[in-house]
Order: sequence, then structure tokens, then C-alpha cells
Amino acid sequence: MAKNLVLTIIAHQGYIRHENETEYALQNDILFSAISQTYLPLLDMFHRLEKEGVDFKLAMVFSPALCSLLDDEMIKDQFVRWLEKRILLGESEVKRLSGEEPLLENAKKCLEKARKDLLDFTQTYSRNILKEFAYFAEKGNLELLATCGTYAFLPHYGDMTEILNAQVEIGLCSHRHYFGSNPDGFYLPFMGYTTGIEKVLRSYGYRYTIVDIRSMLFSETVPENGIFYPVRCALDSKTSLSQSSLALFCQDSDTPEDIIGEGGYASNPVYKNQGKDIAFELTAQELCESGFISDGMARIPSYFRYWNNDEDSVYSEKAALEQAKKDAESFFASKKAKLDEAEKCMGEKAASLLCVIDAKILGQDWAEGVNWLENVIRSAVASDVALATPAPLVGNIFSLQKITPYPGAAQGNSYGEDLLDSTNGWMLRYTRKMSERMVDLSDRFPNETGLKVRLLDLGAKELMLAQSGEWAKMIHDGFFPEYATLRFKEAIKSFMIVFDALGSNTVSTEWLTKLEREHEIFPWMNFRMFSPKK
Repeated sequence: MAKNLVLTIIAHQGYIRHENETEYALQNDILFSAISQTYLPLLDMFHRLEKEGVDFKLAMVFSPALCSLLDDEMIKDQFVRWLEKRILLGESEVKRLSGEEPLLENAKKCLEKARKDLLDFTQTYSRNILKEFAYFAEKGNLELLATCGTYAFLPHYGDMTEILNAQVEIGLCSHRHYFGSNPDGFYLPFMGYTTGIEKVLRSYGYRYTIVDIRSMLFSETVPENGIFYPVRCALDSKTSLSQSSLALFCQDSDTPEDIIGEGGYASNPVYKNQGKDIAFELTAQELCESGFISDGMARIPSYFRYWNNDEDSVYSEKAALEQAKKDAESFFASKKAKLDEAEKCMGEKAASLLCVIDAKILGQDWAEGVNWLENVIRSAVASDVALATPAPLVGNIFSLQKITPYPGAAQGNSYGEDLLDSTNGWMLRYTRKMSERMVDLSDRFPNETGLKVRLLDLGAKELMLAQSGEWAKMIHDGFFPEYATLRFKEAIKSFMIVFDALGSNTVSTEWLTKLEREHEIFPWMNFRMFSPKK
């Protein structure tokens, strides 16, 4: 029987959108660096493999908030200017480092990448990279999974069916809007599972999801094939066979540690040092004279990085790429060894191993990450292990073993503790109260039209934005915690204004129009998605 390796890339981020490019330059950089360091290199790799006739298979997740940003014309204009500033800095760096090899070689490489990114984004892909990923999905190289509307941690709302329905339904609408298809799989943000989620997912037509290893192995019924074969959720006495037959895949828990854990591949001294950026080494005057920043503006990353993780040594791209190939071969060999051992115990069933990789690792946290991934793909293609996507592996769902998954998550110590601790625990009481009020409003105003509908739809958007698990994670991780707190409080305040306006039957149309323009996410939003299902 064939052995299957399922590589699954998760691309997500909070909804960060600002017209003011100077004040929010650092926050805007979160998305722009992802486009430059991860999404464009991934597309470049896909086209290279296609040209060579390599039949690769990957699964990917694009969160709705990320899709909205990537499809936003204002964001696209800002990204072009972001690249143009780096080109100006690169030209200045080439002059400054004239005669200083190998620093000059690194500066030229960084400048070359910035120019290529600008050309690819504006001309090759016509400023529409989502369309390119959709192209590879149509070809069968990618399987695209849907996810929640705003990457909410669903166990926090496990007892609020209307909220689960709304998050799942908006995620489905987003997927259809951007990719024009109905997905088979649904990715639970942070792999947060709690009992009952499977019924919601199945009611929207999803066939499978992915859970953390503890949710699978701590089941009352031990999975007879461990993590190497899908199972399905057991039925309860009140649920029909078709409603609750959701397949479950389990992630390989070693993969994140293999890559970014202590002593993981990304920490090798030969790789590029992502923490030592020339924008924080040069004087403010030099940065201003190059046109990279304006006078008085905060420093922002330039991605002109000339050193390796050893810090004392200048980066060698050739040595790094050679190491990436070795590490890819090592990674693949370790996964193949697992599959080989599993195959001995599974009889006629094909062993499968699903590896979940955060897109941020590929290029942003680890500069050579995309090169490493390409070499993993090439290693698999040249072996007896097949690259696969999850949907075809489900097969006849009713033939799968039934289990009752254990509540858990691939976050914190496997239960999402860092999304509800002393740093961010105060947030949940607000979102739950807002959720109760939104469900009540949707039930009280089912047939409204005109201005009230705009108010209700805006209230639904603000609730969704407040529910985003990204804010709680940013606060816990200390990654722009003040900004995440501000965005959360703004969403709470806006929802309360909507709530009070509906109660008093008055509204400022100027305020409403302004906020609608600032938050262009989910143009298809319908507040009735929060209505109790009759």
C-alpha cells in the first residue's frame, strides 16, 4: 500500500488595515512581510515545480481576514510603495557597500529580491496573488481548506451554537467568494476542538477537520491506527448518521518542534539571522537620505539582512541553501521512517502522516523556509511516499472507526491556555456578552431594511473582529500588545454604539459610513447569520 505525506500550510493574520502608513508602519509590515517573504516565494516555487513537471500536492488554509486584505486595493497600493522604499534603500546600500565583499553581494541579493517582488506582484500576478493560488487549486496541486470568519478560538463559544454557526458560515462565504468552490475540509483555528463542533461543521457540508494529537489519542475509544489514519466522530442518540459523520485527521505533533523548536532546523548557525536588520544598524540620517523612512518616523524592518545566525559571520546564501537541502532530506527521512513503521501495523490500510506548518515559518521566521519546503517536496516525489491532500484520504467516511474526540487545542499546553490567561482573560467576558446581544438583535429585527440593516451588519462585523483569536495571542506573546488591546477595545466600543443606536432609534450616518469604509471586510455580511436556526 502507498504511504502518504500530507503537508498542510496555515496562512492567517488579524485584520490590520490602516490608511495612515506612517503611524501604523510597523503593524502594516506584518502583512507586507508575509507577502514578500512567504506568499510570493511560495508562488515562485509552485511555478518552478510546474515548469519542471513535478506533480506536487499540498493543503493550504487562507483565513478570511487575510483574503480580505490581499484583495484590498488600498493594501495593494501600500504594498507597492513598501517595495519601492526598499528598492531605494537597496540602491543606497549598494553604493555604501561598494568594495565591501561579501556584504555587497548580500545587499545586491536583497535589492534583486525587492525588484523581483515588485515585478511579480504588479505584472506577473497583476496584483492578484489569491487568483494564483486558486489556479493551483484548480489544477489539483493545492487543496484549500476553509476556516472561521475571524480565526476565533471556538471552544470559548462552545455553548453558543449561533456564534459557532456564524463563524463557520462566514468562513464558508469567504471561501466561495475568493476561491469559487465548496471546500471539503475546515481548519479549526489553533486546532481548538470541543464537543459539538462536529455537528456544526457537518451541517455546513464539511467532510473533515484536523485536530491536535491529544484530542485523538485521549479519546475514550483508542484509535486503532493511531495518528496515521483518519477516524470519524461517534454519533449520539439525537443525531442522524449523515449529520455527525465528520472525519478527523490528526497532526504530527513533532513537526513544529522539528522546525522551530529548540535545536530545530531553523536555528542552524548557517541560516540568515532574521533579527539583525540593517534598518536598525544604520543611523536615522542614513535611512532618511536613502528615502526609506521620513524624518521622525519610527524605524521599520527593511529585510536587508547580511548576517547568519552566528551573528559574527556574514551570510552565505550558497551555504544556507545547501543546508536547507540537507535539513529537508533529514525531515523527510524522519517522516518516512514513521510511515514505514506504521505501515507494518496497518495491514491493507495506507498509512498517512499529516504535518501542519504555519506559513509564518516559511520565509518570515526562517528565511530559507520555502527552499526547505521545496526540497521536502522533491524528496517525497523521488521516493515511494506519495504527497497527498486530505480529502481523497477520507474515502468512505462510514467505514472509518468511530471515536469521541477529547477537547483540546494545538496551543498553549494543548488546551489553549495562553488564549485565556492573566494577560488576556478579561477579553472573553466582553465578546460573550456582545455575542448574546448580537443573537438577540438578529432575532428582534429579522425583517429590517435600510439604515437599520447597515447598523446590524456593522455590529456583526465588529463582533466578528472582536472575537478574533489573533488579538488575545498578540497580547499574550507580547507582539504589539498595546495595538491588539486598542483594536479589541475599538471593536467593543463600535458594537456598543450600534447597540445603543438601535435601542434609541438614532444613528450618526457620518459615523456609520466612516466605519464601513475603514472595515471593508466581509462585504457579504448578513446579520441574520447570527439568528437562531429554526
